Amino acid sequence: MENRTARLTLLIDPEKKAAFEALCKQEDVTPSQKVRQFIREYVESKLGPDWQEQKTQKTD
Repeated sequence: MENRTARLTLLIDPEKKAAFEALCKQEDVTPSQKVRQFIREYVESKLGPDWQEQKTQKTD
């Protein structure tokens, strides 16, 4: 399980927000869960699934 200690604040068009929330509700996920999924998939697509291990190895 990921640590959830950082906050991300963003501005979004109210109509898009409402549509996003409705879509999330249809999938039975919270908007926060979906955003975390989007971010995780993006980071892994750019850096690979072991990106956290790579970061740890660079600091050793």
